[in-house]
Amino acid sequence: MDFMEKQNRYTDMVNDFLDKSIKEKDLLEKSIYTAIRYSLLAGGKRLRPTLALAVCDMLGGDLEEVLPYACAIEMIHTYSLIHDDLPAMDNDDYRRGKLTNHKMFGESLAILAGDGLLNMAFEVMLESTSSKPNNLENKIKAMAYIAKSSGIRGMIGGQVIDTESENKEISIETLEYIHRYKTGALIKAPVVSAAIICNATDEESQSLEKFAEGLGLAFQIKDDILDVEGSTEKLGKKVGSDASNKKTTYVSLYGLEKSKQMLNKTSEEAITNLQKFGTKAAFLKELTEYLIVREI
Repeated sequence: MDFMEKQNRYTDMVNDFLDKSIKEKDLLEKSIYTAIRYSLLAGGKRLRPTLALAVCDMLGGDLEEVLPYACAIEMIHTYSLIHDDLPAMDNDDYRRGKLTNHKMFGESLAILAGDGLLNMAFEVMLESTSSKPNNLENKIKAMAYIAKSSGIRGMIGGQVIDTESENKEISIETLEYIHRYKTGALIKAPVVSAAIICNATDEESQSLEKFAEGLGLAFQIKDDILDVEGSTEKLGKKVGSDASNKKTTYVSLYGLEKSKQMLNKTSEEAITNLQKFGTKAAFLKELTEYLIVREI
């Protein structure tokens, strides 16, 4: 199976699971299901669940066992996007080529849709764990890692610093700290949680953690670059928002060409940590290389 076949297989698994997880119901609160499905099923790269499934495959694990945790992370990621787009945060009108959730349904319902997705993520993981209690200790450890990665010691903590850094000059150390937590934590979470569930050795886990840290940083540098030279049509959202919001980025600190050099170096270093897995890591290597040249 080549790279695109595997990518499509993982994406189809994720989309099918997400679609079945949240169905519109004829209840008084029907609107919340509509708002959640609007953002959750709007497409996207499905990078985070793909990483979890790819690590599971590489380690010889059971994809069906890891799938609920992979999709829970995608739910958490989607909730964060809904909240990021709000007027109190980035104030964006478009996401993935569609009106943002609050533009479509209003701010109140958008906030509740994000809250609902966060809770739904843990419902999904807990229901899967209770219905399939084998490997229980590792599944609980994986859930704890995901909770930490999405909380104040992870994504939310990074978002706080990012918000407080607007209209300020910040150091490269602070910028890297923001990226490590705001973006990197939820890229690291699927890799590490899948490794935990699949009983990776300490050596394998350490290599995968280093890979995920490098990938997360490279992903954010590429995002900074795309915000400068990407197109609204391809990205499905407004470009140039970092500059208009006066945010410090790799491009604002180092310039475009230097940022591209750093992107290549960081990606190469991330891939180096996969060497011990040999040809089994081919998909993760190709995925990393794809993310460097992506236009969306």
